[in-house]
Formats: sequence, C-alpha cells, structure tokens
Amino acid sequence: MFDRIREDIATAKGTDPAAPTTATVFFCYSGLHALWGHRWEHWLWNHHRHGYARWHSGMTRHFTGVEIHPAAQIGHRVFIDHGMGVVIGETAIIGDDCTLYQGCTLGGTGKETGKRHPTLGNNVVVGVGAAVLGSVVIGDNTKIGGGAVVVDDVPSDCTVVGIPGRVVWQGGRRVGYADARTAARQEVLPDPVFALIEQLQQRIDLLDRRVSHLQSCLSTSSRGASPSSQPEPATMSVSQDAMVGNPSLAAQTLFDGNEMRIAIESEEFKKEMYSTDSSTEDSQ
Repeated sequence: MFDRIREDIATAKGTDPAAPTTATVFFCYSGLHALWGHRWEHWLWNHHRHGYARWHSGMTRHFTGVEIHPAAQIGHRVFIDHGMGVVIGETAIIGDDCTLYQGCTLGGTGKETGKRHPTLGNNVVVGVGAAVLGSVVIGDNTKIGGGAVVVDDVPSDCTVVGIPGRVVWQGGRRVGYADARTAARQEVLPDPVFALIEQLQQRIDLLDRRVSHLQSCLSTSSRGASPSSQPEPATMSVSQDAMVGNPSLAAQTLFDGNEMRIAIESEEFKKEMYSTDSSTEDSQ
C-alpha cells in the first residue's frame, strides 16, 4: 500500500509542474485522494461488500469531486489532474500511466448491460471535458483532445479531436510540431474543421478566377465583333449582370451567340483551367 502511495506521489510530481513538494501533493491533491479511496472501495466490491463500497465511493465523491464506481479497474501510475467532475463508470478499465483531466467522463451510452464503459490502454491522455462513451477501446499512447466525444474504437498512437471524435494524427511521429516540448502540450492539437475551411476557400478563389476569366473573354469578344453581330447594349448589360450571379448563365450567354467570337482558342482556355486545377491539388 505504501509503495503505491509513493508511486502515485512520484507520478503527480512528474506530471504536474505545479506540484512543489511531496507534502503538498499528499495533502492537497484531490485526484490522488480519490484514487486512494477507490482502492479500498474496489477491495470491498471484490469481496461482495457492495453496499458499503457504494456508500464509501459516495463519500469520496463528496470530498474530492471525483466519482469512480467501485467496480472500475484502474492501473498503476494513473494521475487525475484537478479532478473535479471526473466520472468513471462501473465497467471502465484504465491502463497504466494514464492521465485524466478535470471534467472528463468514461461513461456508457444507454441502459445496456454487461461491458458498457470504455477500456483505455497504457499512456492515454483524456483532455478537459472529454467524453469517452460506450464499450470502446482506446489504444496505447493516444491523446484525446479537450471537449472531444469519442464513441468508436481508436487505434494506438493517435490524436482524437472534435464531436464526434475524429482521428487527426496517427503514426510514429508527430506531424506539424516544432519540437518535443510543443508536442507535449495538451492544447496543441490539429484542427480538421479549420483545414476543411481552408480547402473550401481555395476552391472558391479558383471559381472566382474562372468567372473573372469568362467575363474578360465576353468583354473582349464583344469589342472585337462586327457591328452587325454586336448584341444590343441592354442585352449585353443583362448578360454581364447575370454572369456575376450565375456562372452557368454566363457560360450559356458566351457560347450561344453564333456571331460572337471568343478572343482566345478553346483549347488554350482548357489547358489553363487544367493547369490551375493541378496546381491547386498539388498545394493541398
């Protein structure tokens, strides 16, 4: 028992840079108090003292703000930072060297029976306010970002963010981080939504350039046409105005007039469009 307490204190001091002394960690860290209480409660549960175990877990929740079901299985060197609002369900299994931040939940998804809570591998980090729901398996060395909601299995060596949780990083190296110190920071996570918005913005810019090119072609061909083939000014004005709001109508106006000649050859125009598409895809 005392070896486990010393191990827990060493884990807290190694994980939390705000842990100044052993005495401070021993007396002031509610996450450790909740884990120490849970070990006694788990022993009672395994020895069929369910009522007393549940009562004791309720008292632990009252004093620490951490709710751990007595039947939950928790490994070595687990650290609950700050602790308030953490909920760990009955059939949850937590591996060694895991870190749970305040407000995270390892819960179920309904009223199903049997194994209905998550299984966390070794060295898993669950961020602030994250929820891992259902009988899912989280692989080793996985980081779950703050506020994420994970409802599916996650392989090892991944980073998961968003609602629902999406894997945005996987493999033996951290992509996009400047150094190991930056990679260790919990708030430095990829943003897949922002990346998607950037791709959409690039596509919109490409379409804007195409419409501008069509406008230029229409204007040039109108100036170069013979007087007899020139459309009425009102018609041209309507066509140009419509082209701004409706590219399809602009293209129809440009190519329907048999008397209207386009300033550049169609094959050159296609080649330019294809090269623009290729450069956009390469940049992405």
